[in-house]
Amino acid sequence: MDFIMELNSAVNNFVWGPPMLVLIVGTGIYFTLRTGFFSVRKLGYILKNTLMKMFAKDQTGEGEVTAFQAVATALAATVGTGNIAGVATAIASGGPGAVFWMWLAAIFGMTTKFAEVVLAIKYREKTEDGRFIGGPMYYIRNGLGWNWLAVIFAVFGALAAFGIGNMVQSNSVAASLQTSFNLNPWITGIVLAVLTALVIVGGIKRIGAFTEKLVPFMAAIYILGGLIIIIVNASAIPTAFALIFKSAFTGQAAVGGFAGVTIANAVRFGVARGVFTNEAGLGSAPIAHAAATTDHPVRQGLWGVFEVFADTICICTITALVIITSGIWETGLSGAELTTTAFGASLPGGGYIVTIGVTLFAFSTIIGWEYYGERCLEYLVGPKSIMFYRIVWIPFIVVGAIGGLEPIWALADTLNGLMAIPNLIGLLALSGIVLKLTKEFFSSEKSKL
Repeated sequence: MDFIMELNSAVNNFVWGPPMLVLIVGTGIYFTLRTGFFSVRKLGYILKNTLMKMFAKDQTGEGEVTAFQAVATALAATVGTGNIAGVATAIASGGPGAVFWMWLAAIFGMTTKFAEVVLAIKYREKTEDGRFIGGPMYYIRNGLGWNWLAVIFAVFGALAAFGIGNMVQSNSVAASLQTSFNLNPWITGIVLAVLTALVIVGGIKRIGAFTEKLVPFMAAIYILGGLIIIIVNASAIPTAFALIFKSAFTGQAAVGGFAGVTIANAVRFGVARGVFTNEAGLGSAPIAHAAATTDHPVRQGLWGVFEVFADTICICTITALVIITSGIWETGLSGAELTTTAFGASLPGGGYIVTIGVTLFAFSTIIGWEYYGERCLEYLVGPKSIMFYRIVWIPFIVVGAIGGLEPIWALADTLNGLMAIPNLIGLLALSGIVLKLTKEFFSSEKSKL
């Protein structure tokens, strides 16, 4: 076991190290340049056709769920503890300047996610029982004919889900509730398992119906609480932004309990947290988007841009500003403890907002990633495996809550990063299709420009 964990550690350092981050961000830069900074130039149009049409029911085209239910499922899986603990870790390890590099990674990540969703719709399949299935394994096989690479992605996805999407999340919830309310982790695990079972048993339709209500609710609670604190600390906002931009290019000297960092650390931790929180390039979200009702791949692709914008530019930025404007970032704390302390320092009971956020964000992630995992297994062995995957998924929630199988978490984290390699190969190889569809969409009457 020791040898296996040492080997896993070495692979993990590569998977989540500079080479992989360069590959992921590089892919985003490539698509951003090839589309003429489309996600930035047309951000107003994108928000008008996503945020402003969030609950529209009069959608044309084929699909199982509405466009927003699909993106809500993707956001449910994406918006997790990384938005709370991950951002705090980036600032604690890379200084306030890490936030700038997190933003930059998100700007390029918006176009990567757009490309993933476009291809997911383009190459999705309709099953005999009327379900719409898709994702990297389908656009790699149907678009490139490389089934061997599609199988590799599906294997990584089916296994990785048990780490990032299951045990890590339930453990975060259990730890948070035990700290705030002294709640026994066993109880937390069992309750989470039961609630998850009630949702996932109905498949994507029930998951979509549930997440379209949960995601706006949980985001509203966290965003509102964060904005109140930012308003309370309004006088510190100009200084916070100045600190973010200055330290992004100069590093950050030691202050208080903060150890000080170089520019390289700011870049590394900012980009890494940005990629980790929005999952652009990982290949997970397009699995959910593939079930969306839409009349054109690019129309659903707009929701991919919105997804990264909401996750990183909005939610992660609020977390960062709360931490920096409160001055708590200088204490030497890190992770969820830093975020909780920052919220509590500026608002009575503010720490409970973080506890609620961790609970809802993690619960939604467990639901979203179960869907990703079962779709990956279905690709490998067929639809009869779906119920088997759901049954196996449930007890692992309890195992994670009580802190068991930590070596498995580490392996799953590595597999999670490895998912990106076949996905990025597929994206780059099919980039011409993405560009062709994008040009077609915006030059047609469908764009309504």
